[in-house]
Amino acid sequence: VIDKIEGALQSLGGRLEDVVRTRIYIRNIDDWDPVSRVHGRRFGAIQPANTLVRADLVGADYLVEMEAEALVGDAG
Repeated sequence: VIDKIEGALQSLGGRLEDVVRTRIYIRNIDDWDPVSRVHGRRFGAIQPANTLVRADLVGADYLVEMEAEALVGDAG
């Protein structure tokens, strides 16, 4: 999921370091630890605001869904 987010950011001229907020939705609350560890490996130095929620996802096969907000480009 994070690789897809990174690719989308790159297509807009951004980088993962531009992410300021993430929201993670997981189907099974028991998955919070491995999901949080991966998030920490990729975003640990960036430290965006983050929310993790247990939720019923749209597809039966989906285990994790993630949203990311980033500030890309000239902010001034």
